[in-house]
Amino acid sequence: MQSSDTITFKLHDDREGEIKEILLQVYAALSEKGYNPTNQIVGYILSEDPTYITNHNNARSLIRRIDRDDLLNMMLKNYLGLSK
Repeated sequence: MQSSDTITFKLHDDREGEIKEILLQVYAALSEKGYNPTNQIVGYILSEDPTYITNHNNARSLIRRIDRDDLLNMMLKNYLGLSK
């Protein structure tokens, strides 16, 4: 691959609902344990270190089911208001 080649990522649309549900569950588990969920999830996304996520309610196992590229793709599309 040359430096001018473009790499594209495609999120399977059927995964968006699953990813959202997992994030909501992880967010709730972090909140219940008294953590700042946004900071913890961002820390996990940036580092891929699962210790940012509590084991409470199986949250750490759940978040590891999400591919980071899929998550970032979905978040960027959502932030920019782009359609699927």
